[in-house]
Amino acid sequence: MRIPVPLNALRAFEAAARHLSIKEAALELAVTPSAVSHQLRTLEDMLGVTLLRRAGTGLELTPAGQRLAPGLHQGLTLIAEAVAGVREERREGPLRVNMLPTFATNWLSPRLSLYPFERRGFSLDISTTQEDVDLAAGVADAGIWYGGGQWPGLEADLLFEATIDLYGRPGFASGARRARIERVSRANLFVSRHCLTWRRWMDSLPGGPFEPAMVTRVDSGGLTLQAAADGAGVSIAVCELAESAVRLGRLESVFKHPVKAGVGFWLVYPKALSEDRRLDNLRGWLREQVGDGAGH
Repeated sequence: MRIPVPLNALRAFEAAARHLSIKEAALELAVTPSAVSHQLRTLEDMLGVTLLRRAGTGLELTPAGQRLAPGLHQGLTLIAEAVAGVREERREGPLRVNMLPTFATNWLSPRLSLYPFERRGFSLDISTTQEDVDLAAGVADAGIWYGGGQWPGLEADLLFEATIDLYGRPGFASGARRARIERVSRANLFVSRHCLTWRRWMDSLPGGPFEPAMVTRVDSGGLTLQAAADGAGVSIAVCELAESAVRLGRLESVFKHPVKAGVGFWLVYPKALSEDRRLDNLRGWLREQVGDGAGH
């Protein structure tokens, strides 16, 4: 259904008609009185009628305003009730959490057996994308994102600061240090485009920096770890995401030279969700896992 006038103008008129005050309508709508007046003029111009007029120190409805106000109030009330119902339903449903596939596979998945899914308020709906999604648009409720902690309009709680190191398949790190440097210098280095500080590691290596024979950039940190484990080359990767593969004997650090990445993993959410019980439950569990190291 197409409404032939701006919805904001209708909201401004409905609030002003209910309060019979521009100032009170502005306070309710969290805008300036001049903005309400502008919306009212726009509505009256589009309808070709006067809806409100001055009466002493206040306002009064014209006959046209009296005809419009009740139906408009009822309609906006129904919209508000419908939105509130959906919002309440979302609060009772699973918390929708978005994250990088690499984080989900290499950090979260090894710990999911410890997550209390059966407890009320702990239900999750997990999605993975290579890019941060628009939480304000309702694509997800919260995210576990990699970065510096600054996302406009969103709250961000640090889970852990990331470190990076160089990994290869078992046996790649054997031999003297100089031999390993020469071996790495002939290898294909796989790096994720999300790992923006990988050259920091190369420049900080004692005996370095070195230049690998080739650098292959991919869009997934998980692919860099898999390539290294399969013997396709070596990978500069986040240590906290590689720890599961190291523990399983699929990867090992070539030089055992972890370097701070300058970024971290954050629990990110809209401010309106800050008191949500489901978010608080997840945040508490994540912090327990971070505090326990590997979580096993």
